[in-house]
Amino acid sequence: MPQLADKLVIAISSRALFDLQDSHRVFEERGLQAFSDYQTAHENDVLEKGDAFPLVEKFLQINDRLEGDSRVEVILLSRNSADTGLRVFNSIEHYGLNITRAAFCNGESPYRYIAPFGCHLFLSSDGQDVRHALEQGVAAATLIAGGARERQDDTLRFAFDGDAVIFSDEAEQIFKRDGLAAFAAAERASAQKPLGGGPFKGFLEALQRLQSEFGPDSCPIRTALVTARSAPAHERVIRTLRAWNVRLDESVFLGGLPKGEFLRAFGADVFFDDQPNHCASAAEHVATGHVPHGVANLEES
Repeated sequence: MPQLADKLVIAISSRALFDLQDSHRVFEERGLQAFSDYQTAHENDVLEKGDAFPLVEKFLQINDRLEGDSRVEVILLSRNSADTGLRVFNSIEHYGLNITRAAFCNGESPYRYIAPFGCHLFLSSDGQDVRHALEQGVAAATLIAGGARERQDDTLRFAFDGDAVIFSDEAEQIFKRDGLAAFAAAERASAQKPLGGGPFKGFLEALQRLQSEFGPDSCPIRTALVTARSAPAHERVIRTLRAWNVRLDESVFLGGLPKGEFLRAFGADVFFDDQPNHCASAAEHVATGHVPHGVANLEES
């Protein structure tokens, strides 16, 4: 009986994988029936690649590197019906993506299938679906359009912000409430105390387990922490990762500098951050996922 328990599983919405702006505009302006008619009439027209397409393509190539040992899987979760979703599957076949499992929910949110599929990460263009996934304890992000860049190499590069993404937002709460000086003092005083885990801790750990199956010179995945923190607030981060036995390939402490150029230099296929203004800036350079979690997003809730 097929099992997904030993795989790293990413769930993705059809609007994140493909450019569905035209059909979505039909839905918003003319309703569900017009949308269905449009998709059916165009079901043999191949969809353009969406912001997450390069990420998904590289991710699926990892199985090829493992010589047939299927260790990663992509699940399609869609608000389309199976009938209107035929265009999506036709496009998947056209591009040669090995995506075989899907849930089509005919207008309903598909987030409820995240747990049964055992997904470690959910990427969507729908912020409400992403929030529901985070409430289920699954790493999730809303993809922001405009930052996708296809790199020529096959290495998959994930970049993460720290507070409220990999780590809890406990330190960020102090910063928001009391300012930078209080934040720095609190972090210096708590340098030996590991931070709590954030919504992406589990996904990062799963990534590292997959990385461990490759030699150091042949691993097709690289990870980076790209954070606004600087000394002395760096020490608690380093000690927290050490306590978790989690290794990141690169760590960049920016001390408040804009992240975009550094993310482009790293070559991130996707960057995850909790702060909307940081995401908007980063999206000018790389594909970016907003993680609507923590104190920075309370006003939007």
